[in-house]
Amino acid sequence: MNICVYCGSSSGNDPSVNEAAEKFGKLMAEQGHQLVYGGSSLGVMGTLANSVMKHGGKVTGVIPHGLFRKEVAHQGITKLITVQDMHERKSTMANLSDAFVALPGGFGTLEELFEIITWNQIGIINKPVTIFNHNGFYDKLIAMIDHAFETGFIRPENRSILNVAQSIEEILECCKK
Repeated sequence: MNICVYCGSSSGNDPSVNEAAEKFGKLMAEQGHQLVYGGSSLGVMGTLANSVMKHGGKVTGVIPHGLFRKEVAHQGITKLITVQDMHERKSTMANLSDAFVALPGGFGTLEELFEIITWNQIGIINKPVTIFNHNGFYDKLIAMIDHAFETGFIRPENRSILNVAQSIEEILECCKK
């Protein structure tokens, strides 16, 4: 399975996030899953990609020309695809992937997560989407999504698009749904 992972290009303040990314990368590689991600060598993104590679897995990075230097494109992965812009990046990543996972990250991670949920909602794709709620990172986001559901802005069938995993192992189970 090709799993697209959205996550931070920074490391954040909690070292356990990078430790979780390292463990997830190892598990992906051991189970024969390939990583598709944003192509950076920095932060959680770099940690995850390095772990998959270190444990014998395959990694495809997709990075726009404009971010090639800023995000320090990862030169040590299986394949690095350079695209024109963020729209092409997201489209390419979606086409290459069978499932989507969001690890902790910032605005970019959230934007990509919500776009892929919306693509499922409107029928562009039909692929599993999972957030890894590491140490409660996404608790408030989940509460906001549930509030939008409870107030009638998200239909039941659309609320079910988003899976929530509380453990590394559970992420891969959710990717199979």
